[in-house]
Amino acid sequence: MRWTLKPTPDTQTVQSFAESLQIPFKIAALLQQRGVDTYEKAKKFFRPSLDDLHDPFLMKDMDLAVDRIILAIAQGENILVYGDYDVDGTTSVALMSSYLRSHYPQVATYIPDRYAEGYGVSYSGIDYAHDNDVTLIIALDCGVKAIEKVDYAKKLGIDFIICDHHRPGAEIPDAVAVLDPKREDCDYPYKELCGCGVGFKLIQAIEQQKGLPVKTLVPYLDLVATAIGADIVPITGENRVLAFYGLDVINTLPRTGIQALIEHVNKDTLTITDVVFIIAPRINAAGRIKHGLHAVELLTEQDYTRAQEMAAGIEGFNAERKDLDKVITEEALSQIVTNKEENRKTTVVFQENWHKGVIGIVASRLTETYYRPTLVFTKSGEKLAASARSVKGFDVYEALDSCKEYIEQFGGHKYAAGLTLGEDQYEDFKNKFEEVVSSSIDERLLIPEISIDAELDLDEITPKFYRILRQFAPFGPGNMTPVFMTDKLKDTGYGKCVGADEAHLKCAVTQTGNNTTVGAIGFNLGDKCDLIQHKKTFKAAYSLDLNEWNGNVSIQLKLRDIQE
Repeated sequence: MRWTLKPTPDTQTVQSFAESLQIPFKIAALLQQRGVDTYEKAKKFFRPSLDDLHDPFLMKDMDLAVDRIILAIAQGENILVYGDYDVDGTTSVALMSSYLRSHYPQVATYIPDRYAEGYGVSYSGIDYAHDNDVTLIIALDCGVKAIEKVDYAKKLGIDFIICDHHRPGAEIPDAVAVLDPKREDCDYPYKELCGCGVGFKLIQAIEQQKGLPVKTLVPYLDLVATAIGADIVPITGENRVLAFYGLDVINTLPRTGIQALIEHVNKDTLTITDVVFIIAPRINAAGRIKHGLHAVELLTEQDYTRAQEMAAGIEGFNAERKDLDKVITEEALSQIVTNKEENRKTTVVFQENWHKGVIGIVASRLTETYYRPTLVFTKSGEKLAASARSVKGFDVYEALDSCKEYIEQFGGHKYAAGLTLGEDQYEDFKNKFEEVVSSSIDERLLIPEISIDAELDLDEITPKFYRILRQFAPFGPGNMTPVFMTDKLKDTGYGKCVGADEAHLKCAVTQTGNNTTVGAIGFNLGDKCDLIQHKKTFKAAYSLDLNEWNGNVSIQLKLRDIQE
């Protein structure tokens, strides 16, 4: 584990900023590191406002999209809302379909089958639309590369509106409107929306056209916040506003389906992390194990008893997903050892009967173990399909682009992608991918990094300091939970290993020359027990959270790593 300390901003600038905001110096430094360096920016950061959302009509083709939907409703056309089977896709479909149905009944939904159709717009989906007299498809979280599919639909008399956030190819589909902030010819000020976020901008534009304010759409933001968390987009700018208000909806008045999913969660307030680890995997499990439409049906269901039944079904899919994930991860790890591939710069594994629905999760698990760009392949029809995951700082999408002579199709982001190729191309692709990564990756990126925001003394961890720090939330890419480092720590003598297999470390620490004592917990740091028990001083990298025990609440260190 390598520790890197972020550069400290200029002391005088921080001091005057701290005084103007009446906050501790270290808090002011943290804000400056995040680009929050004026009173106005601080106000927007600490008090996100719906007024800070951009005018949706700044997005290229937005006027065309709104006009086409209004025309479809006026002419009594059948509309199909189409989206992918992951969390961003299913929340997008739930958002758009429930919004449109609140004004107009002739709206159907479609999620492609992960196994029969694969990712993105499919010919089967277009044929389904044609068979059901649909003349307008609104595609969400997919479609920006579906050139041939959109042309095929056009020949059948079906128009497309595309709401996507993936990088477009050289050509844009010939749709009525292609809403994608990542289009080179789109001047929309914020480029990092998820698919559900682009869908939200479209319904915001429809409301605006009617002269209605954006606050009428707040009830839809629980879906948007879930997609933002699950799709790991930056929680900056507009996403911060949408996530902030969406979390408030989740915690106060969530839609029936989300309420049914979280009713057994024993927490007063859910954070974006809870959304990522509690809500998102369950929504995802439907598409992984059965079909993504189960998730859309749950997220649009209004009857609570029915929603509870659906949530129980999804809970079953999630349990099955966990079992598959565990078994396949073990098989993949053993394959790496058997093939003597522990010392490569990449992990590429394949077994034809691995469940396609969990290979992305397995790729993430393997990345945690070996910390290098990873691909997990399985058989999908006549082809091989893979999920790719990367390490911090390395663009796996670019690496795949350099191997494209062996790939039939691929898409995704810097850190996560998917691809298909012919089975006869597998070995050549595997060798080429290793060659590309080996020749381009900085060796340091293959060692997990803890990025430390600031050094702290224990006596600086006051209730006021923590109270302000909590207001940095929601946390996520672009605004990660602050990580601190403290040196010259000693265990007070009660340090021990806890939990099953004594995997975790629990202690209370003091600092040389300092009277403050603070409790600490280190998950999966049980192997560091010896270090603290031998009365040696050590340094710790940690974040701060609250420990609630027997009705007492105290600030504790949530240890990331400790070193002598």
